[in-house]
Amino acid sequence: MRPSAQAPSVGASFAALSQVLVGTAAGVSAALVAYPVGGGQGLRYALAAVAMYAVLRLRKPPRVRVGARAWLLLFLLALLGQTLFNQLLIGSLEHADPATVGSILGCSPIALAVIAPLMARRRPGARIVAGSVLVVAGAVAVEGFGDASATGLLMALGVLVCEIAFSLLAVPLLPRLGALRVAAYSTALAVPQSFAIGWFSDGTGMLRVPTLAEASALVFIGLIATVAAFLLWYTALGTLGAERAGLFSGLVPVSAALSALVLGTGEVRPAQLAGSALVGAGVVLGMRMTREQPSPAPEIAPEPVRAAEVAAPVKTGTAAP
Repeated sequence: MRPSAQAPSVGASFAALSQVLVGTAAGVSAALVAYPVGGGQGLRYALAAVAMYAVLRLRKPPRVRVGARAWLLLFLLALLGQTLFNQLLIGSLEHADPATVGSILGCSPIALAVIAPLMARRRPGARIVAGSVLVVAGAVAVEGFGDASATGLLMALGVLVCEIAFSLLAVPLLPRLGALRVAAYSTALAVPQSFAIGWFSDGTGMLRVPTLAEASALVFIGLIATVAAFLLWYTALGTLGAERAGLFSGLVPVSAALSALVLGTGEVRPAQLAGSALVGAGVVLGMRMTREQPSPAPEIAPEPVRAAEVAAPVKTGTAAP
């Protein structure tokens, strides 16, 4: 995707804030360890979807036609980037040390720096790749390494794939739908997906009345780590492109470590300080402007909206708010 007319500094600020919010949510999520995963995620996405729909109603953006291919991409974005991401993340932590999972997940900047330009049929930028390497090295230094079984490693790799899909599947959708629609539609699709997995794994026990701490965590994760973080991230993707925005993923372990320090559940080690400095250096290097200009990403071709369809309900191939 070609960066938009917005200043790159705005996109960088949005990307950084988005990842800081995601990292902060890691500490808050500790309050949900006893709550059924599928049901909890379904509640989280339901709350977020309602909030995003309210924002859509307030902003009243022009209607666009959402074709079958766009709905398919949105479904896959919800399935991989949200529903399966959470399931695999929880599963991997049962077979691997959190540090190992976090370090593998921290490799996403390099993957985005290489895959995103190749999808746009251009060579990866050397400076962005070099910056991504520094970011990943810093993230690994912050996270460290631990023990993991073969199952844990495979599931952690699955988490990494889902994390990459969360950005790359959104790239062709953003030019027509915009950040708000992409976030709202995919989040709404993640609700039945999460509840279906919860029913399969926990049956009627997938939902229960949350404690005060659990309810507070669900509200924070639903409104802050989902609504705010998703909108900020997808806006940044449209401004910076996937490879530059991906540099800021290294801020997740840094902000998670800082939030653990604030919450009194962790401490800052020298390796974490050094890793944070590497992350910062990698972001600065990768964000430095070069002569390379990203070529446009594949975009879903616009489909004309007939007058009779303007008031049609939202469904595959019809006009959507």
